[in-house]
Amino acid sequence: MKINRLILSALLCSVTQVNGLADLFSPPKKAPSTIGKVGKVQAGPIEISSLGCGTWSWGNRLLWDYDTSQDEEIYCAYRAVRDAGVSVFDTADSYGTLDLNGRAEILLGQFERRYLAEKETKTEGEQSQKDDFWGGLFPSSSPQKEVVVPQQVATKFAPYPWRITRGSMVSAARESLKRLEQPKLALAQLHWSTANYQPFQERALWEGIADVYDEGLCDAVGVSNYGPNQLQKISKYMKEERNVPLATAQIQYSLMTYGVGKEMNSVCADENIRLISYSPLCLGLLTCKYDLDNLPRAGNPRRQLFRELLPGAKTLLSTLKVMSDELDKSPSQVAINWCLCKGTVPIPGARTLKQAEENLGAVGWKLSDDMVDELDRAAFAVGKPMIQNIFQTK
Repeated sequence: MKINRLILSALLCSVTQVNGLADLFSPPKKAPSTIGKVGKVQAGPIEISSLGCGTWSWGNRLLWDYDTSQDEEIYCAYRAVRDAGVSVFDTADSYGTLDLNGRAEILLGQFERRYLAEKETKTEGEQSQKDDFWGGLFPSSSPQKEVVVPQQVATKFAPYPWRITRGSMVSAARESLKRLEQPKLALAQLHWSTANYQPFQERALWEGIADVYDEGLCDAVGVSNYGPNQLQKISKYMKEERNVPLATAQIQYSLMTYGVGKEMNSVCADENIRLISYSPLCLGLLTCKYDLDNLPRAGNPRRQLFRELLPGAKTLLSTLKVMSDELDKSPSQVAINWCLCKGTVPIPGARTLKQAEENLGAVGWKLSDDMVDELDRAAFAVGKPMIQNIFQTK
């Protein structure tokens, strides 16, 4: 064996140097892992993943019973969606209950650093295995790093009563970046409009979020909980007075809120704004896991909410179940795919690997037009739609 290795080595050394020659004698390569199952869509000046991930539950004790012992399981969910091509993560500086305020942003920064470190270690480990296979016979080439789609943090800044100057928005952005330990946001968003209760503050918020963009702290700006009328107003301001592209608008958008959502589809199309769907599963109601005999735990605000909503949603939930059986999908996957069919970017939350895999099962296929129409009819027939966010404007 030693003689054969020496002969082979001599033969190779006598051949004129050709780039990649040693690769012909490399050990068998594993099939590359599938990356980028989730596609990309345009959102103003930037591209974002067609499916995102919401982080509202990361740090929320009240609705989602969060505690820090769940962080490892949440990371498993994070890794799964990142591996599938999800890049955009929606968060907010107010996410996290009381002493956990800002927890979601902190976790996003920690998770991405860990994720990238694991990718680096994996690449180095595979190169080491290759070198060990040949016992150092061939010169080691630089390992080819796996191409990882950059993380895109889309954070929202709450218009607290004390944030009454444009500079307060810039300060909020810098604080978020400190928690993330990152230099720049992909998307800086106003969490809600104050037009309904403190209109004088609204202009400062608009000026401030535009300043965040002008100071290079984000790639694009967006809004949340803005209705069609208010969205058109801020879009006009950004275009005519600041020359800042308004990339996104997010609202509570699901089969339980389609009456409001349909009008937003039209306005966003006219303004060239990407619509983001938050709560696409209506806090879990559209998973079809709940009924009047099986409600969220006592003390959880969802318990009473679902008790009120379920009777009027029977036809919709029945349609979801039948359709999911026909497609061999889950009701939640059908509900998320419906949002995708409407041209929105759904941002369902994921706290466990199972939830992440469930959400990812909503991509890679598409409801037929007839199915979308059937779901539309069922959505409009809902007896009591999901209540809108108290800060949602018209």
